[in-house]
Amino acid sequence: MTTTLTRTPFADAWLRDLWAPRLTDLARTEGPVPAADVYREGEDLVARLDLPGVNPADDVTVEIEGRKLVVRGERKDQRSEESEGRRISEVRFGSFRRVVTLPKAVDGDAVTASYDAGVLTVTVAGVFAGTAPQRIEVTTAA
Repeated sequence: MTTTLTRTPFADAWLRDLWAPRLTDLARTEGPVPAADVYREGEDLVARLDLPGVNPADDVTVEIEGRKLVVRGERKDQRSEESEGRRISEVRFGSFRRVVTLPKAVDGDAVTASYDAGVLTVTVAGVFAGTAPQRIEVTTAA
């Protein structure tokens, strides 16, 4: 008897998601969003978002909502209404929201944000403290 396995895109995606790191759990997005780099640095979580042309004082908010770090804002169109002719634009304008799920709830005092050269850097201090893996001894039956 011969068994034939048929691979389908759904089955491939399910298998890949089963073993792959769940990046969607780390950084969730809604709508047009800036590129982000989210990583662990010691016991801190660091999120770097590309926000060129954004005024961070007026157009960006960083908040903690339970176990979520939420960065939202708006990239405003600076083009004049009078411009005519053909134009090619790959720049996205409008509101954005980026959510990063944290391993545990933190106090707002643990979060710092800075903006330099078009990059917003948000650091959540100590969010990975005490999350080091513990080795469990495996015993065998005699």
